[in-house]
Amino acid sequence: MAQPGTVVVVCTANICRSPMAAALLAHALAAQPEPLRRLKVISAGVAARGGEQVSENSVVALKKVGLNAAGHVSRPLTRELLAEAVAVLCMAESHRAMIQLLFDAPPPPVHLFREFLPRAAEKEIADPYGGPLTRYEACRDEMVEAVPSLVEFLKKRLAAEKA
Repeated sequence: MAQPGTVVVVCTANICRSPMAAALLAHALAAQPEPLRRLKVISAGVAARGGEQVSENSVVALKKVGLNAAGHVSRPLTRELLAEAVAVLCMAESHRAMIQLLFDAPPPPVHLFREFLPRAAEKEIADPYGGPLTRYEACRDEMVEAVPSLVEFLKKRLAAEKA
């Protein structure tokens, strides 16, 4: 694997949660020192059809915090994407279970996006698909809350790989 690697963010169809989460994490990592800023953040879905547009409410929710995901198109999670990953971050336990079912070779460590929060909190991020904009904004805010703990996790992960 070429250093520093790829972080793969996973949801179901790759049109709502994982594109938002990937944009938020990529934005945060761009402000970090090397090698974190060189991490590539991509998103995929365990049941995605390739080429679908990101949901309009996801675009609007991100636009409200200054990010643009309008050009995102969905892609299915593949063995190749997993092989490139230094970390795989899922929205829900069902995604982790699907990865373990779909891919016979052991994937890299698979975590929940909110798994590293320092306090007791809901670890899964509910699917806002088909809901009102407020549900997408709540979803985005749950992701924003998790980003600092993910940056710390990735910092430790890269340091461990380097050692």
